Amino acid sequence: MSATAKTSSKDALTACKAESTTSCAAHTRVYKAGKLIAEGFPVAQISDYLAKAGTVVWLDLAQPDRADLDVIVEELGLHELAVEDALNESQRPKLDHYEDHLFLSSYVARLDDRTAELTVSEVAAFITSRALVTVRKSPDLDLLPLLQRWDESHAEARSGVGFLLHGLLDLLVDGHFDAVQKLDEQLESLEDVLFDPEPRNQELQRRSFEMRKSLVLLRRVVLPMREVVNTLLRRDLGIVDERMTPYFQDVYDHVLRAAEWTESLRDLVSTILETNLTLQGNRLNEVMRRLTAWAAILAVTTSVTGFYGQNVPYPGFGKASGFYTSVAVLLVLTGALYVGFKKRGWL
Repeated sequence: MSATAKTSSKDALTACKAESTTSCAAHTRVYKAGKLIAEGFPVAQISDYLAKAGTVVWLDLAQPDRADLDVIVEELGLHELAVEDALNESQRPKLDHYEDHLFLSSYVARLDDRTAELTVSEVAAFITSRALVTVRKSPDLDLLPLLQRWDESHAEARSGVGFLLHGLLDLLVDGHFDAVQKLDEQLESLEDVLFDPEPRNQELQRRSFEMRKSLVLLRRVVLPMREVVNTLLRRDLGIVDERMTPYFQDVYDHVLRAAEWTESLRDLVSTILETNLTLQGNRLNEVMRRLTAWAAILAVTTSVTGFYGQNVPYPGFGKASGFYTSVAVLLVLTGALYVGFKKRGWL
């Protein structure tokens, strides 16, 4: 997109906030015949635009309360249960089908590159035949990239709500895919820690635990999206037309890849932890083998010195020759044991 288009998108966002009639930040757009004909208008004018034939409206509400949603409940005929789900936290990613609209619940995923901690924030959407209303429950979803995606696809804009919904889902799924890719890179660096000559067990266990938590959370976000996108592809819903079907199939392919990648990374984290335990056991066996070898050598020296330390007469007792004989026996036996253990790799 050109610098002029990006600037206009930013200006539009500013205008939306300035002209909003809701207590929360609201952003508005209206399309007709695939062309953007107005944006940044007050929410109260949505009904005027919907009264015109062939128009498609987008409304975004950032962290709204019940009063903010009541502005559009009667206008779009939103179901009470869908409104409650839009206001409540921690919904499962899903697509609910009501009489004259759909309700979508999904998540934005962001991964901290330094700590490998995953944070998710919920995004809900009401989908009708001529309107898309997005409800952001946190400011983590940046609208500027979404507007840029829409502005770059002029031909597909004729598909109306399906076009707007694709831009939203594509942005969310790309975020999931990016988080999985970053976790994969983190795991590669974790493998270097695993096989470091100097054991770093505490760091390995801490990072593995953080990644496992992030992967479990990401799995809860990604896996249900397969059912969501697959349901949207159904022809009886009338949301996705033939022009947009390949684009939604591409999103579905990305969802499948992200889900499969997440599962494989979970298995890899488990493998890394099991390998670490195996390596710890091998290191312990190596240490015990060395200690056993040195204990055998010391046992010989103890036996020889104990024999020659007896208080009874023996050949060389009380003479210098006895001392030299004991030292010679000691050196020969310990030397033979050391050479034998060394050849076997015990020392």
